[in-house]
Amino acid sequence: MSNQQKVNGSIIAIVTMFFLYAMIAFVTNLAAPIGVIWKSQPEIDGNNMLGMLGNFMNFFAYLFMGIPAGKMLTKVGYKKTALIGIAVGFFGVLTQFLSSFPTGISGFCVYLLGAFISGFCVCILNTVVNPMLNLLGGGGNRGNQLNLIGGTLNSLTGTLTPMLVGALVGQVVTMNDVIEKKQVIINGVKRIATEADVTQMSQVNLVMFIAMAVFALAFIALIFIPIKDPELGKVTAETKFEHSPWSFRHCTLGVVAIFFYVGVEVGIPGALNFYLSDLSDKGAGLIENAAKIGGAVAAMYWLLMLCGRLVSGFIAGKISSRQLMLGTTSVAMILIAAAMFIPKDNIITMPLFDIMEFKFWTAQVPISALLLVLCGLCTSIMWASIFNLATEGLGKYTAQASGIFMMMVVGGGVLPLIQGWFSNFMGYMPSYFVYFLAVGYMFYYALIGCKNVNKDIPVE
Repeated sequence: MSNQQKVNGSIIAIVTMFFLYAMIAFVTNLAAPIGVIWKSQPEIDGNNMLGMLGNFMNFFAYLFMGIPAGKMLTKVGYKKTALIGIAVGFFGVLTQFLSSFPTGISGFCVYLLGAFISGFCVCILNTVVNPMLNLLGGGGNRGNQLNLIGGTLNSLTGTLTPMLVGALVGQVVTMNDVIEKKQVIINGVKRIATEADVTQMSQVNLVMFIAMAVFALAFIALIFIPIKDPELGKVTAETKFEHSPWSFRHCTLGVVAIFFYVGVEVGIPGALNFYLSDLSDKGAGLIENAAKIGGAVAAMYWLLMLCGRLVSGFIAGKISSRQLMLGTTSVAMILIAAAMFIPKDNIITMPLFDIMEFKFWTAQVPISALLLVLCGLCTSIMWASIFNLATEGLGKYTAQASGIFMMMVVGGGVLPLIQGWFSNFMGYMPSYFVYFLAVGYMFYYALIGCKNVNKDIPVE
């Protein structure tokens, strides 16, 4: 094979991985805004912890699929593993769509099943994307750079998802609103809420159709895209593994950091969406279209993640992952601490984007919300940096480590669930101490825990 053919093949493989990276966020970010819908149902009665249960199921799947996905990657290769993940994703979204037909708890259970299946999908795709981009970049800063650029597309779809769901829902209307004869604004008209106005899952069917269409097209396209496994010739059935990724201290501590990171990344905007949606009749300047505002504000968090990844994708080749982590975790702790203690009646006008009308607009939100949105700039570099630090020097153990990391992504379900439980009796902002402590651990990992003290273990 000529050098030009090798270059072309690498470019195709990189672009394909970027596309799969984008699909991961689209599916994952459905959980929190849709949780706002289910939380408003009479059977759940506004319980924040139950509202986050769909998000939990999505990430709970990682606990079961993380190790098998790593083994699948080693056995059948990157392309077949990606195709399996896409197929699973289609059926996961289809199941979530079907949850709009049963009523009450039955529909909620079908939705949770769909979120669980979708979790299998994103776990498999994550297992493919991260190590392949790292290996295609040759590891080190270049590997981290490719992961950050791919993460930019991931953040783009992550931005669009809550924005679109929030715009479709507009204002959350509960059965209690109907009973209490509250005024609502539906399609720009203010009137007394009726039973027909109660928010339902069917309102976001458009998002489900888009997701299923993307999965179907991606499956067909990927069949015809040639992807060569970069590890072939390095890891084979005859390769002997005298140790495991757990033998490397920096990898083990990195696995814990991944657990906390995903919880922080997902939990900050997810709880923020709930918080703003609940302010519809509690002051702070939010009177109408609270779900739309909540979704748009959460989307700004993901948009800042996009911006952060885009910028860091160009500077990561010059600044080490450790330096990036130390800087961003420090700033994130300051922002979260400030958000926890600023009163919610301190408000600010924030620019937002209306995806349905494709224009910018403004809304008044608590200053705390803006500070938490700014955390998106910090979290933007953390996944790629932790992965890069934790897999550096692992050699033939990289694929196994990737499976373990995927298993620990369950933190994205566990931490928001814990924070949701605390918020039921502490309030939203005080419960953010969960994320403050998690970011504190990541600061420790960047400062001390990421050092490879097991360089004597053979990795070839």
